[in-house]
Amino acid sequence: MAKGDKGKGTQRRRGDRARPSEPAEHWKHEPDEHDYPAAHDYLSLVLGDADVAHVVKALEGAAIMHRKAKDLLRASRLPLLGPENPEVVKDLHKVRLGERLSPVLLVRGALGSDVSMTVADGYHRICASYHLDEDEDIPCRIVDPPKGSATSAARRRSAPPGAGGAGGS
Repeated sequence: MAKGDKGKGTQRRRGDRARPSEPAEHWKHEPDEHDYPAAHDYLSLVLGDADVAHVVKALEGAAIMHRKAKDLLRASRLPLLGPENPEVVKDLHKVRLGERLSPVLLVRGALGSDVSMTVADGYHRICASYHLDEDEDIPCRIVDPPKGSATSAARRRSAPPGAGGAGGS
């Protein structure tokens, strides 16, 4: 690449954004069917059965949104897994082969209550995407926690008097 050509051609320049209506070339438009049982299994460790069923059903019907890998890691407070992590290696290899990754499934946290976002499925994909481009938009489905869960209760406690709770369905 010539000295004056930096960022031209097929490479995106820093600050350029993918169109939010389309996933980047290494992302699918919809989550894989097996992502929902995986999310169910994980969420069953932190929520009761009725809440898990509610959240997974909500994830299945949620619209695709796009968020940056670096912001997803910050909101979840999860560490960035290195490119040598076996699951991250698998996802990076898929991208190199031209396979698309499945969008990630998320449960919103509560900032005012110090409750982080929960990655129900897709942590390794977020980390792999970060290693490719921390500013790349990742397609995801994001839902609010079920009413009555610890996150929802924490939101109500942190809301200003008379606000009736933060966030919404």
